[in-house]
Amino acid sequence: MWKENTVIDRLNIDYPIIQAGMAGGVTTSELVSAVSNAGGLGNLGAGYMTPEAMVHTIKDIKRFTSRTFGVNVFVPQYPQATEEETAGANKWLEPYRAELGIEQEPTPNQDLSLFEKQIEVLMTEQVPVVSFTFGVPPLEVIKDLKKEGRVVIGTATTVEEAIINEEHGMDMVVAQGSEAGGHRGTFSGAFDQAMIGTMSLVPQVVDYVKIPVIAAGGIMDGRGVRAALALGAQGAQLGTAFVTCQESGAKAQHKDAILNTKETETVVTSVFSGKPARGVRNSFIEEMEKGDGRHLLAYPLQNMLTKEIRKEAARQNRPEYMSLWSGQSPRLSTSQSASSIVESIVSYVERKNEESLYKKRR
Repeated sequence: MWKENTVIDRLNIDYPIIQAGMAGGVTTSELVSAVSNAGGLGNLGAGYMTPEAMVHTIKDIKRFTSRTFGVNVFVPQYPQATEEETAGANKWLEPYRAELGIEQEPTPNQDLSLFEKQIEVLMTEQVPVVSFTFGVPPLEVIKDLKKEGRVVIGTATTVEEAIINEEHGMDMVVAQGSEAGGHRGTFSGAFDQAMIGTMSLVPQVVDYVKIPVIAAGGIMDGRGVRAALALGAQGAQLGTAFVTCQESGAKAQHKDAILNTKETETVVTSVFSGKPARGVRNSFIEEMEKGDGRHLLAYPLQNMLTKEIRKEAARQNRPEYMSLWSGQSPRLSTSQSASSIVESIVSYVERKNEESLYKKRR
C-alpha cells in the first residue's frame, strides 16, 4: 500500500508527498501549512532566514496547522575571497547595478554564527522535522536533534553522498536528481559528476542504503510520484510544482516565467550565487557566462553580491536579471492551490492503484 511505509509513519503524515523547503521566500507559512493540512509534509525553506524571522514564521505555521511540518536549513560554507577577487566580481556586476539605479556596491560578509542560531531556533521551537542541504551537519547537531525526537533528513545527489548521510545518522535521505530546480545539493565531489537523473539515481540509492529514500527532481504530479515509489523511494519531494501555486511567495515574474517556459529553456548556472542551480535561462545568465568563471565568487559570497540586483530587478519588473529557479518539467506547472496539487496527486495514484489491482484480479 502506498500509504503504509516508514516515511509516512515516522513523519506522521497521510501521504508520502513532501513539499521541498525552497529558500528565498517561496515557502510562506500559508504554503507550508496548506501542504501539511492536505496530508503531506510542508517545509519551510529557512536557508537565508535570520533566527528572528524563523521564529515568527514557525509560530505562524503552528497557528495554521496542527499537523507535522519541517524546516530546511543549509549546512554552512565559509569560502574566502581577496579584495582583488571581490573587486573583479563587482566589476562584472557594475552594468546591472547602473541600469537598475543601484548606487551601493556590497561587501560580502558572512554571519559565522547563523547556522548555530538557526539550530537553536529549531530546538526551542520544537520543529518536528529538520532537513539539511549542501552537506551533512556536525555529528553533535544530528545527535542533539534526534535526542529531542526530531526526524532529520539529508540530501544526496550521488550514491556516495547518500551513504555519507546514512553513516552520519540521518533518518532519511532525499535523492536529488539532476532535473531538480534550484541549487544542486552536491557536497562530495564535483557537481558536474553528480548530475544523475532521478530515474537512475533513486533505485541505486535505494539499493545501497537502509534508511528510507525520498525521490526529488522533475516530479510534478501523480505520475511522477507513482514512478518514484515504483523505483523504490518511500516518498516524493516536489519543489517547482509548488512554486507557482497560489500560496507560494515567489515573485509574480518568477511564477510567470515557469508557467511560460519550455523544458528546453532551463539551465544549470552558478552566476547568481556561486553554486550550481537550475533555473530559466535569461540575459543575465547569458552575459555572465561569457567569462571564464574567475569573475564569480564562491557560494555564498556571489549570492550576496547579486542579492540587491535580483531584488531591484523584481521591483522594477525586470525578470531578465532575476534568478528564476525551475526544474525541467515547467510545462506541468499550474497556478492552483497547494491543497489541490496534493489532492490531485492522491486521486491519480489511488485511481491507478485500483486499476492495477482490478487487472490482477481479472
